[in-house]
Amino acid sequence: MKKRKHDDHDEHIDESWLIPYADLLTLLLALFIVLYAASSTDARKFERMSEAFSAAFNSGAGIMDNPSVIKSGEQPQQQIDDGKKTSKDQHEDTESNLQELIKKEQEDLEKLKKQLDQYIKKNGLSSELETKLNQSQLMITISDNALFASGSDALKTESKELAANISKMLEPYTGYEIVVSGHTDDQPIRTQNFKSNWDLSSSRAIRFMDVLLQNNKLKPERFSAIGYGEYRPVASNDTTAGRAKNRRVEVSIIRKYVDSSKVQQIPATPKQ
Repeated sequence: MKKRKHDDHDEHIDESWLIPYADLLTLLLALFIVLYAASSTDARKFERMSEAFSAAFNSGAGIMDNPSVIKSGEQPQQQIDDGKKTSKDQHEDTESNLQELIKKEQEDLEKLKKQLDQYIKKNGLSSELETKLNQSQLMITISDNALFASGSDALKTESKELAANISKMLEPYTGYEIVVSGHTDDQPIRTQNFKSNWDLSSSRAIRFMDVLLQNNKLKPERFSAIGYGEYRPVASNDTTAGRAKNRRVEVSIIRKYVDSSKVQQIPATPKQ
């Protein structure tokens, strides 16, 4: 009996399953590398790693098509938190700087007020001059009797010396806006020079400002003159003493820095 011959290929083991198995292992390796890289906060490093693997696999599609786990236009949470922290720090620094400026300005204006008060006391002018420091300005109030004759805008000789002394004390404060305002009582006036209290108060403010600005160390662009006429009284016009208080010139040194938490809010006008 002839022995049956076996073909060689009948005993050969089929190894084609190794190809998908190897691909699976490769994908798993790539997946773990991606997960590891994604856990790192260094996005630029991961992007370079992703590009390198994409080039190695030479695949036009798949998990490596998007080399960055951060979509365009998005920010990592850490960057967002850092941005918020930076913004908060900047706000706190700005607020701190503002408070320092407010404190320095308060000290400067208090120093000027003290100089003015000492001058007033030394020269016996307490009935004619007054200073007041509030949250918006340092105001020097001068009675019209100390400056002008009745119904006139011509400064008295002694008042020119007063203006010169005030301007001397203002020299270190040239960075401030200074407003000179004129005020009258409600007694009507109509003369050849002044047709109303508006004209008289405005002219008095300008004339006093002119004397202040004879000091060349002061900056004219920081000055302005306003006439309010009879419309901003500080006392009743029904008495002689009240009308005398209303006839005045005010020199206001306006604050540059204001603490909004200390400024009184102006109530809204109720609807009719």
